[in-house]
Amino acid sequence: MGNSKSGIVSKEILEDLKLNTKFTETEIGQWYENFKKQCPTGRISKEEFEHIYGKFFPESDAQTYAQHVFRSFDTNDDGTLDFKEYIIALHMTSTGKTTRKLEWAFSLFDVDKNGYITKSEVKEICAAIFKLIPKDELSSLPSDENTAEKRADKLWTFFDKGDTDRVAEGEFIQGVMENEDALRLIQYTPLK
Repeated sequence: MGNSKSGIVSKEILEDLKLNTKFTETEIGQWYENFKKQCPTGRISKEEFEHIYGKFFPESDAQTYAQHVFRSFDTNDDGTLDFKEYIIALHMTSTGKTTRKLEWAFSLFDVDKNGYITKSEVKEICAAIFKLIPKDELSSLPSDENTAEKRADKLWTFFDKGDTDRVAEGEFIQGVMENEDALRLIQYTPLK
């Protein structure tokens, strides 16, 4: 982590973030100052992350989805996000290249982190995504997507797999990139 006494990012982390994100050195410095104000310990707990994430979806239940997002970015599995993990998360969910975003989406759906996605994992994440949809938007969903189970079933069909098969990362990325409906089903974009 950065030098917490002087409030600056370490050179190693700064160079790594400049290389792997679109952010400039100045932007990273500003993000770090803000991060240190919000998180004086230099880490965000899962509960803090859920609270922050929930603010983006005030009319929905974002807790379950936030837990999965947190897990996918807690790359060292220590139960917290440090500054580097936080910036990578910010980059991936806002402006990352499509392939990189899909790599992240794969890690989100790979609940048990075994390198494959099963239909039950798709159902689990689709259920979490479904909770993000405000109740007043549910009636406008197509009939084959108006429940979490239907969304998961529809998404799974794009991979051309049986119920007990599994999908590798490359298959996931290819399947989603080749189909706009699949891309739409792996996320929720508010109407408002």
